[in-house]
Amino acid sequence: MEVNEQIAIDHGLKKEEYKKICDLLKRVPNFTELGIFSAMWNEHCSYKSSRLHLKKLPTSGKKVIQGPGENAGVIDIEDGDAIVFKIESHNHPSFIEPYQGAATGVGGIMRDVFTMGARPIANLNSIHFGSSQHKKTKNLLRGVVHGIGGYGNCMGVPTIAGQTSFDNSYNGNILVNAMTLGLVKKNKIFYSKAAGLNKPVIYVGSKTGRDGIHGASMASASFDEKIEEKKPTVQVGDPFTEKLLLEACLELMAGDSIIAIQDMGAAGLTSSSIEMASKGNLGIKLNLNKVPCRESKMTPYEIMLSESQERMLIVLENGKEDIAKKIFDKWDLDFAVIGRTTNSKNIELFYDEKKVASIPINTLVENSPMYDRKWKKTKLPKKNKYKKGNFNNLKIKDVLKKILSNPNIASKEWIWQQYDHTVMGDTIQKPGGDAGVVRVHGTNKAVAASVDSSATYCWAHPITGGKQVVAENWRNLISVGAKPIAITNCLNFGSPENENNMGEFVECVQGIGEACKYLNFPVVSGNVSFYNQTKDIGIKPTPSIGGVGLIKDYKKMITMQLKEINNVVLIIGKTEGHIDQSIFARIILDEKNGPPPEVNLFNEKNNGETILKLIDQDLVKSAHDISLGGMITAISKMCIKGNKGIRLNKSKNLINQVEYFFSEDQGRYLIEINPDNLKKVTKILNDNSVHYEELGIIIENDIIIDEKTKLTIDELKSYNTNWLENYMN
Repeated sequence: MEVNEQIAIDHGLKKEEYKKICDLLKRVPNFTELGIFSAMWNEHCSYKSSRLHLKKLPTSGKKVIQGPGENAGVIDIEDGDAIVFKIESHNHPSFIEPYQGAATGVGGIMRDVFTMGARPIANLNSIHFGSSQHKKTKNLLRGVVHGIGGYGNCMGVPTIAGQTSFDNSYNGNILVNAMTLGLVKKNKIFYSKAAGLNKPVIYVGSKTGRDGIHGASMASASFDEKIEEKKPTVQVGDPFTEKLLLEACLELMAGDSIIAIQDMGAAGLTSSSIEMASKGNLGIKLNLNKVPCRESKMTPYEIMLSESQERMLIVLENGKEDIAKKIFDKWDLDFAVIGRTTNSKNIELFYDEKKVASIPINTLVENSPMYDRKWKKTKLPKKNKYKKGNFNNLKIKDVLKKILSNPNIASKEWIWQQYDHTVMGDTIQKPGGDAGVVRVHGTNKAVAASVDSSATYCWAHPITGGKQVVAENWRNLISVGAKPIAITNCLNFGSPENENNMGEFVECVQGIGEACKYLNFPVVSGNVSFYNQTKDIGIKPTPSIGGVGLIKDYKKMITMQLKEINNVVLIIGKTEGHIDQSIFARIILDEKNGPPPEVNLFNEKNNGETILKLIDQDLVKSAHDISLGGMITAISKMCIKGNKGIRLNKSKNLINQVEYFFSEDQGRYLIEINPDNLKKVTKILNDNSVHYEELGIIIENDIIIDEKTKLTIDELKSYNTNWLENYMN
C-alpha cells in the first residue's frame, strides 16, 4: 500500500510527525514501517506529552533498586528480598469490552512483574465508574469486576486491596488501573536490556493473532460515536496460558540462560523488540515467518502490531536454545527462535525472504517527539463562607446516614468478595481495611500495599490534590503499621492538547513530586493515560497512587476494627473544620466550589512517624486514617468492623459540631489506646509535638454522639454495607 500523509493521520500521527519520519528516514516509510512508527510514537508508548514533566519526580532512595524505565520498579525489603511492583491503566479497552478489557489489564501488569524474575504475590486495583444513576454503570461495573476476578483468581494470585469510585465525569470513559506486587531475590532480578552480538532472540508463549491490533493507538485517542467499531482492538486473555508462561519463565530464570527478557504488552512485538535493542544500544533482525501465528496469511504489519496476550520476548545466551526449548515444551507453550541481535542499530524485518522494514532504532526511541505543551494554571479557589444557620437545621444522625450510604463511602464488599483474596495462604489483612497486607512467605516480614486517588480534590486544585493523594496513601500504610517505602503511579487525564487538561496534569505531577520528596516516598514505576474523554469533555484528573510499605514483624500489624470495651480513642492531628470539596459539602449542601483541604507535609510526616513509634511499642490497638466523610465516618467504620460502639466526649474544639464531625482536614488518624497506657502515649505525642484530642470511650454497641443522638451498630451497618449489593441486585 502506498503511504501518504492521510494514511499517517489515520494511524493517529500528526502531519508534522509524518514529515519528521520522512526526514529522519530520508524517504517515505512503507506501510509496515508506518505502523511501527505509529505504535512507538503514540502517547501510550512514547510519553511524548508527559516525559518532560515526569523527569521532575523523585525516583531514587536508599531502598530503590530500580526506578522508572524498566518493566516495573524494584525496592529492597531486606534479607536479600526485593519487591517488584507497578500500576497500569487499561481504561479504553475496559469501556468497550469490560470483561476482556479488565482481564487483560490484570494479565499485562502481572507479566510486567514476572518478566523481572518476581513471582506475583498480590494484586490491587483502582476502578472508577460513571454516576450510579447512569444507564451503563451497572453493566460496566459487573463486567470489570468479573474480568479482574476471572483473571487474577485463575492465576492464583490474591487481590488484597483496591479502590472504587463513582462520578459523572467517568460516564463516557471509565478507568481501570491494575497493580501487581511480586517477590524476588535481589540477586535474581532480570532486566530488558539486550546485550551481546548475534545472540538468539526467542519468542515464547501464545500464538500471535489479529486481536488488539492498534490497541496502543486506540488508548491514545478520544472516544466518539463510533466507539462500538473499536471492539476488535480489545485483546482477549487466557489466564491458564499465562499461568503456564509464568511457571516456564521462572523455571528458565532459575538457570543462567537469559540475557534480557521483555513482555509483549502495548504494541506487541514492535515495542518489546525495539525497547530491548534500544536499551542495549544494538540492532535486531527478525524473520517474521518464524513467528507462531494462529491465523493464516497474517501480514508483517499485523504480526508486528498484534497485541495478543501471554507472549514474551527473550534474548538468550548462544547454545542455550535447546535447554530453553525443553522447558517451554514441557509447559506446552510455543517456542521459536525468530531473530538475532546485530550491530546495525536498526530494526530489520524479513518476510518471505524479502526485507520488509529497516528503521534506525534511535529514530523510534530517542528521536520520538517530545512536546512542551501549553498549559493553564489553576487558581486556588476562594473558600466558601458558611453561615452557622446553614447547619442549624441539620441532624447529625440524618447526615451520617446519607454519607455512610453514599456510593463513594459505602462498603465495597460485593466487589472484593468476588476476588480470591486469600489464595497462596499469606494474606494477613484482607480488602476492606486501610491497606492489604501479605506475609513474605516463610518469614515474619509482611508487605502492605494500598491504592488511592482523589479526583475531586485534584479537579478543584491540582497541586493540592496531587499532594493529598500521596499523603492519603502514606497514611493508609502507616495505619496498618507499615513503614512506607515507595510508590507507583497511574496518571489518568483528558487530552494533553487541551490547555486546561494539560495544566491539571502538570500541576498534579508537581504536587505528587513535592509530597514524595518531603515524605521520602519515591516514584519507582508508573504509567500515563491521556485522552480519557468523550468528544471534547475530559474526566476529572485522576492520578492513582499505589504505595508499598514494610512491616518487619507481621505480629505488629494493626487493623481498623475497635478491639476492647473501655479503651480510649484519640484523634491524632488538628481538626480545623475544612468543609469545602468534602463529601458533606457535595451531597448535603450541594456545594461543588471551594478549595480542597490544605496539606501540611511537615504534619503528615511527623504524625505518621510518631504513630509508627507508638505501634512499635505495642501501644496502639487499632488505627484508621480520617479521609473522605470526615471523623464521624471514620469512627463509624471502625465501629462497624469491630462490632463495638463509642461514647463521644463533649468536644472542647470551638468549631461548629457539623464541621467537627464532617470536615476533611488532612494529616489525621484515629487510634485506640488501652487507658493504662494513656499517660505514656500522650507523653510521646507531646514530646513529638503531635496535636491530639480524646474522642471517646469504646462501649458495647451504640455510637452515642450526645444526650439526644445515638445510633446502633446495626443501623450503621444497614446504611453502609447494603448499598452496593442492593444496587447490583
